[in-house]
Amino acid sequence: MRALDGLRGLAVAAVLAYHGGIPWASGGFLGVDAFLVLSGYLITTLLLTEWARTGGIALGSFWARRMRRLLPALTAMLLVVCVLGPHLMPAGDLAGTRGDALAALAYVANWRMIFHGTDYFAQTAAPPLLQHTWSLGIEEQFYLLWPLLAAGVLRACRSRGAATRVLLLLTAGGVLASAAVCLALIRGPAGLPRVYFGSDTRALALLLGCAVAVLPARSPASTARGARQRILAGTAALGAVALGWLWSHADGADPRLYPAGLLAGSLATAAVLTHTIRAPASVTARLLSLPPLAALGRISYGVYLWHWPLFAWIDAERTGLRGAALFGVRVVVTLVVAVVSFVAIERPVQRGHPRFLRRRAPALAATATCMAAVAATAVAALPPGPRLTPSTTAPAEATAPAEPGHRSDQVPDRSAGRHRRAGTPVSAVIMGDSIAWTLVNYLPPTPDVTLHDSTRQGCGLALDSPYRYFGAEHRVSRECRHWPSDLRQAVTRHDPDTVVLLFGRWETMDRVHDGRWTHTGEKAFDAYLLAQLDRAVGIASAHGAKVLLATEPYNHRGERPDGGVWPEDQPQRVDHWNQLLRQVAGRHRGTADILDLGRRLCPHGAFTWQVDGVQVRSDGVHLTPEGARWLRPWLVSRIEAAAH
Repeated sequence: MRALDGLRGLAVAAVLAYHGGIPWASGGFLGVDAFLVLSGYLITTLLLTEWARTGGIALGSFWARRMRRLLPALTAMLLVVCVLGPHLMPAGDLAGTRGDALAALAYVANWRMIFHGTDYFAQTAAPPLLQHTWSLGIEEQFYLLWPLLAAGVLRACRSRGAATRVLLLLTAGGVLASAAVCLALIRGPAGLPRVYFGSDTRALALLLGCAVAVLPARSPASTARGARQRILAGTAALGAVALGWLWSHADGADPRLYPAGLLAGSLATAAVLTHTIRAPASVTARLLSLPPLAALGRISYGVYLWHWPLFAWIDAERTGLRGAALFGVRVVVTLVVAVVSFVAIERPVQRGHPRFLRRRAPALAATATCMAAVAATAVAALPPGPRLTPSTTAPAEATAPAEPGHRSDQVPDRSAGRHRRAGTPVSAVIMGDSIAWTLVNYLPPTPDVTLHDSTRQGCGLALDSPYRYFGAEHRVSRECRHWPSDLRQAVTRHDPDTVVLLFGRWETMDRVHDGRWTHTGEKAFDAYLLAQLDRAVGIASAHGAKVLLATEPYNHRGERPDGGVWPEDQPQRVDHWNQLLRQVAGRHRGTADILDLGRRLCPHGAFTWQVDGVQVRSDGVHLTPEGARWLRPWLVSRIEAAAH
């Protein structure tokens, strides 16, 4: 039915608009639920039709058809991502891709993302290249389990009517159970990933589609039929309005959407679907059958498969485009690739004659094995990405009180009696966030300087909460609030000659201060940051160590969906933070000085991946091991000079 293709086309258009950063498509992610409802309806219809025609269900043939429909295009996409990914994406953005690819091939990507704590709406880094395969996993798990259950019910029941009643009870009970699981698991933003990616929590959309297929299509008297058609038309209109509102207004990070929003969107889709199939000549069906929508729906699987990695590769940095122009280029390329996939891969395999497939089964099995082997080899060749610990992700909510006041943080000054013996290595404490962590851990050992790691990943000097990172709100973790005592203990334990303070990434983010959202460049927040810097310099220099304030380099951690720059990556914010550093160094003259790391990593006054032919940044923020080795002579000389 062309109208069903049109409904697919609308759903995939909503997903494209959402991932493309279109402002009026904030709820476009719910287009996936429309796909799930359609899948439930179509699969159940196929099963019931086969049962009515043959008196049974050939499960092996059913699963083989599903695999022929889905696996070839998925394998092709995975091969392209694995082969081209290292050449088109920063190494840091490929971390975990090998595991994601294998999970996608096994159709368990959604559970991998749950176990890894992936949050679809609260990204703190560029999203994984294969994150979109979570929904494919849910559908394939449904294709495996639902036919078994449906076939069992049909065999156990003596009549079609009895089987229909049992299946309706099962679908209704399943929808209620799925919604109940949502309510039980959603406990604020922390429970959102489990609910969003869960096969059990998203089953309600699939089961509503199954219910639409199971509902008997009676032929009542003409009067009753007319009344029913009017009711169906009215509910379809309400469903269309509800879908339009949800796809344009829903906020996926709002826990109140689960299960209410998922259920509302699925019911709305079911209402439109029911009217379309019960009244194929209705306005609803005619609108959904418009050629552009139907054509988009026919290639919607390929569009969904390819759009995510293509949107990541076709970015503002490569194209110089933003907003609508960038979205247009992304969509055109995605449609072209999807058409090629449909014509060259999906349709030839799907339409292969069963007798031909049986005769060629050994050859096809060998081909599939070779493709899987090639995919596994390509996946194994992926770089592992930066070796950062899990604390580089969004810090958890903090409930601990702030550290004591400035006066109690001071260490007794013993600098007057400080002397270094000639020929001994310079002792230096490095304190900072994950950028500092990559610097101190990737830096090769040197006999001239002994480095002491006092970094804490995911933490800055600013302790106000909440803050925004990648557009999502987070709170400062409990551990971050201990930086004054951490620094004091490091200075006491190591009695360093030099202390390097490398902060700034977390200070350039939007943050609530004194009850309102603010950022660097605003007077009250600047005063707070200056006080925190003074506090850090006071603690670091209490034993007489020279303090080096490392400037923040420009960053390019990722783009907004529309190709724009996230606020924390705006160069003017980095410039203003570095001005604050210079201001503090000026008023602590003789005690503190500037370590111009920003200029060293960005010599031309703009973000760059490479300097002197060396890739110095792995993901747009952190250093590469090669970058740390390249920095070594410069950094060691600056630390030694500060110690003398």
